[in-house]
Amino acid sequence: MQSTRVYLVRHGETEWNNSGRYQGHSDIALSPNGRRQAELLRERFCRIHLDAVFTSDLRRARETAAIIAAPHGLKINEVPALREINFGVWEGLTYQEIIANHPREWEAWRQDPGATIIPGGESFQQVKERALAAFNGILDRERGRNLLVVAHGGSLRALICGILGLDLTAVWRFRLDNTGVSVVDCYGVHQILVLLNDTHHLEDLGGPDGSGIL
Repeated sequence: MQSTRVYLVRHGETEWNNSGRYQGHSDIALSPNGRRQAELLRERFCRIHLDAVFTSDLRRARETAAIIAAPHGLKINEVPALREINFGVWEGLTYQEIIANHPREWEAWRQDPGATIIPGGESFQQVKERALAAFNGILDRERGRNLLVVAHGGSLRALICGILGLDLTAVWRFRLDNTGVSVVDCYGVHQILVLLNDTHHLEDLGGPDGSGIL
């Protein structure tokens, strides 16, 4: 059976990533370092054949996708359903500020991210449903091709849980760094996670968090 290969990429760094602020649907641009990360990823993808590019419609994802896709001459297809989780009243706050101001909601979300709806936002179950529906729609239209999908840490983790049939508590069990690359090979309804959060293109920057750990 002919396979479809999907490269799942988290967007490059933003200033809010750097300061630890929850972005959600806030439309934040890439930082200078985030653009450099995307440029390094572009060099990596120059050696990979791509047939189509899909991205969240938020600026940080669109900018990352455009930088990667430029050498391939491909149109950027915006898919709003790939957006980051809506953090509602938590958007713009840091981890410490959320815990201080919304301790009960935070604890409920950590314990049951699938069922807990963030105040003014959404649950990881809602994110999984919309992202997985978008992913399956793309697969239906693009079978047998090599695809790039650029989105966000939360929406991609929820999507990977959906692809693998994992409980959504698993979103806390792995991380996706800025411009981290994951790969899914799809054979009809059978989908295999081939690679998770690879960041070797960031070696010159000292790793995803500057620690040198790749």
